[in-house]
Amino acid sequence: MDLRHSPSPDHSVVSVVDEDTSVVELTVRGRWSRELWLQAHRTLRKRLAEHPAGLLLDLRGLDDPCAESAVFWLTARVRGNSFRPRTPVVAALSTDTALSAALSRFGVPRGLPVFETPARARAALADRSLWPGRLLLRLPAELGAAVAARRAVSDACREWELEPLAARARLVVSELVVNAAEHAGTPIDLMLTQTDFSLHVAVRDRGTCPARVLPADPENPLLARGQGLRLVEAAAFAWGVAPAVTGKTVWAILRATPDQPG
Repeated sequence: MDLRHSPSPDHSVVSVVDEDTSVVELTVRGRWSRELWLQAHRTLRKRLAEHPAGLLLDLRGLDDPCAESAVFWLTARVRGNSFRPRTPVVAALSTDTALSAALSRFGVPRGLPVFETPARARAALADRSLWPGRLLLRLPAELGAAVAARRAVSDACREWELEPLAARARLVVSELVVNAAEHAGTPIDLMLTQTDFSLHVAVRDRGTCPARVLPADPENPLLARGQGLRLVEAAAFAWGVAPAVTGKTVWAILRATPDQPG
């Protein structure tokens, strides 16, 4: 368990990441002020840079009777939604407060889901029916993990009616998982997300080795090592690397287009 905090006699911001689920819990206590805003902003920025599987905002200890912090928390949800795959954001907060009303008044599409307790918020993040088109799988740091990853992709494409993308998706996820197992040697998080007619694949590791396409070996192009990302580049509509405080996330988008049929 990774814990970071910004202590103060009157207020604090504590963040904890669950290594099993890759969900970050951010607990904020004290009177809402500029100092507390700065602490929350710095901590949240670092945690979101890691592209967590979910973010739980525990605001039960936050003293904000006028809901002055509402825009800040709503912005965190917008930021989470901008990721590919997206990071769902929920809050634990008494529902009879002004802040809860402010966070919920925009409705489901734009508001921030609020739950009475952290346990209910965690259950919501773990409930796949509330976040359709999203799958998270923890894999061991071994080459055999690619088999489970390919199976998960096949099942997801079938469930989400994306079978035309299945073959390319299996190729991409296999290369990314093998690359992470070989070079990072840490537990691997596989995230699959359905977006319209595309599939977003993200593989996160906690290693320090950068992911990059190596120059081809003209004398032995088929046997050269480190060419897996060339296959990803050829098979995906787009791909990239998102560095985190610990490790990185390599992502790819697969889409059926006129230039790239399924």
